[in-house]
Amino acid sequence: MGIRFVLMVNKQGQTRLAQYYEYLNLEERRALEGEIVRKCLARNEQQCSFVEHRNYKVVYRRYASLFFLVGVDNEENELAILEFIHLLVETMDRHFGNVCELDIMFHLEKAHFMLEEMVMNGCIVETSKSNILAPIQLMDKA
Repeated sequence: MGIRFVLMVNKQGQTRLAQYYEYLNLEERRALEGEIVRKCLARNEQQCSFVEHRNYKVVYRRYASLFFLVGVDNEENELAILEFIHLLVETMDRHFGNVCELDIMFHLEKAHFMLEEMVMNGCIVETSKSNILAPIQLMDKA
């Protein structure tokens, strides 16, 4: 399947965006997020951006005050997922102009929409920034 979940978390460990591509009930999600966020935020800059947790491989990257965490299958390519995270941030930067935590909080539906344009059922389906942003720009005009 590929991508299992995408999380955006601030430096305090508060989840700002969560998108799951497999079913987990609310308690499982809360526990998983707590464990992964604690594990990733405790690591320093010199450590690699990949962590194995349960049956997931978690690839993460910090941009300003936000951590972008992507849970994938164990056989998924870590560097490809790092590129996906970078593409997501660049796309949000293009729309919001230097994306920050407040942009995600106040425009959560747009952030989810961008993610939904890029990933479908755990598979990356779109990588063109202009194609991802075109429907959002149409909605903004209306």
